[in-house]
Amino acid sequence: MGQESFIYSFVARGTVVLAEYTEFTGNFPAIAAQCLQRLPSSNNKFTYKCDHHIFNFLVEDGYAYCVVAKESVGKQISIALLERIKADFKKRYGGGKADTAVAKSLNKEFGPLMKEHMQYIIDHADEIEKLLKVKAQVSEVKSIMLENIDKTMERGEILTNLNDKAEDLRNSAQEFKKQGQQIRRKMWYQNMKIKLVVLGIILLLVLIIWLSVCRDTSTLTSTNIDESSSHLVVSCSMGDTMSKKNDGRIIIIRLLMLDYPNLQRIPSSPTSINKSSRW
Repeated sequence: MGQESFIYSFVARGTVVLAEYTEFTGNFPAIAAQCLQRLPSSNNKFTYKCDHHIFNFLVEDGYAYCVVAKESVGKQISIALLERIKADFKKRYGGGKADTAVAKSLNKEFGPLMKEHMQYIIDHADEIEKLLKVKAQVSEVKSIMLENIDKTMERGEILTNLNDKAEDLRNSAQEFKKQGQQIRRKMWYQNMKIKLVVLGIILLLVLIIWLSVCRDTSTLTSTNIDESSSHLVVSCSMGDTMSKKNDGRIIIIRLLMLDYPNLQRIPSSPTSINKSSRW
């Protein structure tokens, strides 16, 4: 880099130029002042190109730092010069002196210092370029890392959402299982009720059948007893008849025996009748 790489430089508070330096004549200060009027008030870096010259601005905390360089000078070199000028200016006038200074009142104090900073950058341009490259790489790596961190955080949020959804599904499954057990228990109770009702009906039918059978058996037994009693009465009556009328009416008795086969068989001889009919 040659001595003519940097042509003009100044420091301004708002639109008021507090200190400036140049070794060349021309309309550079006027063009720089016009650019200063159009600068936004936000903290940032701005670049304007005019007649093969680059007007570089650094705005921070209400102060503007400017350097006019040839087009061949890289933008990063000019920004490095502005950073050096800003750091030195804040170090010397950060206590409030610059806040009350009038236009170009700091030319005598800070003008030569800006010249020294220009010369330093020109003398160490290669080193500064290497350093700027390293910084650029570091910034790129930093950006990549920040991007990866952002992606990791997004992925973490996604995993958190997935965990929340999995927890919700787990809770839903447990609730469904609980409801299923309750329904199964309810159905079991209903089935048991149905089984008990059916069993009761069967027992009732068995009891009815058993009572009916017992009633029929009792009736049959009573009938047999009545028949036996009737037979006995007939036998007794026949005996009385034979004892009272033992006059040879054997024919009548035999006829009765034909009608009542269950009666005791009567012997045919009168003697036997009298013996058996004796009380």
